[in-house]
Amino acid sequence: MAARPEILFPLFAGLDVLDGIGPKSARNFAALHVETPRDLIFHLPHALVDRSRRASIQGLEFPATATVEVTVLTHQPPTGRGRPHRVNVRDDALEFQLVFFHARGEYLQKLLPTGQKRLVSGKLELFDGMAQMVHPDHILHPDDATTLPAAEPVYALCAGVSQKLMIKAVAGALARAPRLMEWIDPALMAREGWPDWHSAILAAHAPDTVADVLPGAPARARLAYDEFFAHQMTLALARLRQRRKPGRASNGDGRLRESVLSALDYSPTNAQRRAVAEIAADMAAPARMNRLLQGDVGAGKTLVALMALLIAVEAGGQGVMMAPTEILARQHLESLRPLADMAGVHLALLTGRDKASDRAQKLAALADGRIQILVGTHAVFQKGVEFADLRLAVVDEQHRFGVAQRAALAAKGVGADVLVMTATPIPRSLALAQYGDMDVSVLDEKPPGRKPVQTALVSTARMDEVVAHLRQAIDAGRQAYWVCPLVEESELVNLTAAQSRFEHLRAALGEGVVGLVHGQLPPNEKDTAMSDFVAGRTKLLVATTVIEVGVNVPNASIMVIERAESFGLAQLHQLRGRVGRGSAASTCLLMYEAPLGETAARRLKLLRDTEDGFRIAEEDMAIRGAGDLIGTAQSGLPRFRVADLERQAALMAVAQTDVRKLLSDDPDLRSPRGLAARTALWLMEQDKAIKYLSVG
Repeated sequence: MAARPEILFPLFAGLDVLDGIGPKSARNFAALHVETPRDLIFHLPHALVDRSRRASIQGLEFPATATVEVTVLTHQPPTGRGRPHRVNVRDDALEFQLVFFHARGEYLQKLLPTGQKRLVSGKLELFDGMAQMVHPDHILHPDDATTLPAAEPVYALCAGVSQKLMIKAVAGALARAPRLMEWIDPALMAREGWPDWHSAILAAHAPDTVADVLPGAPARARLAYDEFFAHQMTLALARLRQRRKPGRASNGDGRLRESVLSALDYSPTNAQRRAVAEIAADMAAPARMNRLLQGDVGAGKTLVALMALLIAVEAGGQGVMMAPTEILARQHLESLRPLADMAGVHLALLTGRDKASDRAQKLAALADGRIQILVGTHAVFQKGVEFADLRLAVVDEQHRFGVAQRAALAAKGVGADVLVMTATPIPRSLALAQYGDMDVSVLDEKPPGRKPVQTALVSTARMDEVVAHLRQAIDAGRQAYWVCPLVEESELVNLTAAQSRFEHLRAALGEGVVGLVHGQLPPNEKDTAMSDFVAGRTKLLVATTVIEVGVNVPNASIMVIERAESFGLAQLHQLRGRVGRGSAASTCLLMYEAPLGETAARRLKLLRDTEDGFRIAEEDMAIRGAGDLIGTAQSGLPRFRVADLERQAALMAVAQTDVRKLLSDDPDLRSPRGLAARTALWLMEQDKAIKYLSVG
């Protein structure tokens, strides 16, 4: 395993190597995720205080920060306990006061000798008609005035870390920063007007104007790019390593696909044709496919997945489709079976609940190649499940596997191609951040026949009307979902619990009509509730967001989402996608608690006005930010210190292109720029990537 380059050692020491930081201060800094000088270097100022000198405070609008030379007139010691010490001073035109609490009189006399001049800088406020500066930030002798910068950076702080300590610590960290070889493409640097790394960090900590603390400032943009570059390098190296593993070239002759397509009563969309062509080209190549199929709700991913599986069968091999839950696996089976039958392909389902005798038969048929396509849960990759010739694994990635799980799947020893499907439209920058190790196919058209879903906003005050509307629809033979935000009443968040809503609706609509499913139910009860609804035994399913993914009930044509304002846009869009799958006109009612805040109103109106999942995802990211959009905890999204995924999405795309070009020219990073890129990976704490290099 390669070791961290010596040139970076000074940046990875403990904070207590810096002047003025002892063990206690170092512990305080940890609250800011700052544990080394390197972390301090990337802890950039977020604002700027103007410390430029004025002759007088006259004409200022209070409160304001001012830097002014004054003559010390008189001292007024405290007049009682808890009262401040006041110092009367005069600038070129006006008198005002400096105010100090809990300060020793003799110390202040020394600091501000009567009759002498001093430069003071701090926040001025009006108090009883008198201008006063409480605890000035700086008090200097006129001879030392040049040591005060005209602009002073402002840092995020925490308990025990003052602005003064932060500025001193940052100066110490910057003094340890080495000059590094350049890892950015010279033409890109020239085009963007970016400084070298060392100049960039110095400039980022010494802004002259407000523009210098904005993301687009050259020094900051360069440092943001470095983070994107290191992140994309890690993903690209994972991808390269994956591709170096021997794959199998699977060339289909098209006969099975043709028999399915000719039997369909509609023709695939251009997006579906394009995705199938991209997948077929990948499968025909000797390198292993690692592709993401990204499609909006109802964009027809299942047909594309089947075409891919049929290529594997046409080439004389087998395919497997893995879903996160048994219910989804069964649904995939039901939607694939009629199509597979048209092609005369043998399809089977394997789950953890198969009886021993059934399981043994299936495993035998799988091992000798009689089962050509297997559908199942994670059970399909357990011990004892042997394929005769597995060519393709399709992963229905509703639970968003991270890079690590995808690698684990590929490491099962099968040289199979991998196709991952996701039904969550993801903004391009996030797709790059999360799936940069994969090639991406996007389904951005709806197949013919998918009816638009009418979406309406309804206040919770009209609950009785909604229930009456449901009663009529159920009497007419239709089915509906009712989604609740929480499982049990919480004191803090007054959102209706699924349990009590279920009881209320059961009382209103009748026993046996209403089912309940939520995340706390035991799996078998959850499955029973779902299968009762799928089979039409229950007409209304009260649920938490567990039904967000995958459930396909064509007869369900009404979706009620209670307290819709408490959900994210992408989640609402997913839930709405559960209806509009059959022949009946479908509606989605977004019930909200009035009055709606501005952001919530904007979200719900956007949802009412469009069914375009990609537009909704971009807007969701603009409103909530990238981390919230996919739940940073489980997203595998990198945490950037400088870069801003929302505002600098274009830089992420540039980084991906740059990295892929560098790796195609220098796959082992041995050229001067390649060696510099290795240093960048260590600097950005992407040690995982170094591991890929040393193993690769």
